[in-house]
Amino acid sequence: MYREDKKRMMILGVTGSVGEQALDVARENRVKLTGVSANRNVKRTEEIVREFGVDICAMADESAAADLRARLSDTNTRVLSGEEGICEMIATTSNDVVLNSIIGEAGLKPTLAVIDSGSRLALANKESLVVAGDIVMSRAAEKKVDILPVDSEHSAIFQCLKAGKKSEVKKILLTASGGPFFGYTVDELRDITVEQALAHPTWKMGAKITIDSATLMNKGFEVIEAVHLFGVPADKIEVLIHRQSIIHSMVEYIDNSVIAQLSVPDMRLCAQYALTYPDRCEAVIEELDFSKLAGLSFARPDTKTFALLQCAIDAIGKGGALPAVLNAANEVAVAAFLSRELSFYGITETVLEVVEKLGSASRAATLEEIFEYDKEARLQARSIISKI
Repeated sequence: MYREDKKRMMILGVTGSVGEQALDVARENRVKLTGVSANRNVKRTEEIVREFGVDICAMADESAAADLRARLSDTNTRVLSGEEGICEMIATTSNDVVLNSIIGEAGLKPTLAVIDSGSRLALANKESLVVAGDIVMSRAAEKKVDILPVDSEHSAIFQCLKAGKKSEVKKILLTASGGPFFGYTVDELRDITVEQALAHPTWKMGAKITIDSATLMNKGFEVIEAVHLFGVPADKIEVLIHRQSIIHSMVEYIDNSVIAQLSVPDMRLCAQYALTYPDRCEAVIEELDFSKLAGLSFARPDTKTFALLQCAIDAIGKGGALPAVLNAANEVAVAAFLSRELSFYGITETVLEVVEKLGSASRAATLEEIFEYDKEARLQARSIISKI
């Protein structure tokens, strides 16, 4: 049983990797799960609803929602559908925290709905900030809503920033595992298979983010995310390859003191911290045993071979809807790679070409303009892929 006096949490994208790990946190902390959303995984969503006694849920896919509604006909659980249903669930439910782990640009409107509801936002959907970071952060400030990052790197930075004033920060050191192809050349990347790209060396993640980690696009997104979350320019963020994924990020202060956050690579720590902040609770992850560490190594990323990282840094520098263009083209290209319509290095080539073609996106400012450029970027990416 989940006690009503405990925190009330909603999980968006509950059947994904982060969502499943957040469920572990909910179990350990005896959280009341108020609602969940998923895309198409009806069977797993039904299991979660029954286990936690969830009163309301939403499926992004309309046919999946109809299936789930039939499966749950013996319960009092409301089943909503589509993006509108997800946003309605958020607006009509009282929550202490909503964890948004929806994949891709589809998470943006739910992010804004959480902010409008006044609940704390535990953000694992980095695309919300990549696509419309200025709008999201401005809305959060207006509504006085806390956004706590759930990405391991940004959670680490958030914790490290407690060691000093913002004016004392010299730079943020954003760590990256380097993915499975660290040290590869462009020619070696051209023949990479889907199976090879999905074999991440340290993290267990969904397919989309695993491919983004392999191209270093994910790290580029994280630079953009850090710019918005922590109010620092991109030139104060340094990416470091750290293969062991033990140091999750660091902050260097003006006195050259460096504060780091370390733990075993496990996203449950980040989800729990976002839920319980400013308090810490008993561990849901394994203890870090320093005696078993062979060593901690660091290297600078190869931004010529893994050009999407530099492309992302350039995009946030130019601003407007250019990061949204970057994200949209990447979503289309990664989907094409996973369906074996595009080569691995074709992801990079496609995204770079779309960003170059839509350079005017840097002048966009409104949400409507951002969505228009997002749509155009997807069309351009599909056109490029169809000619390969």
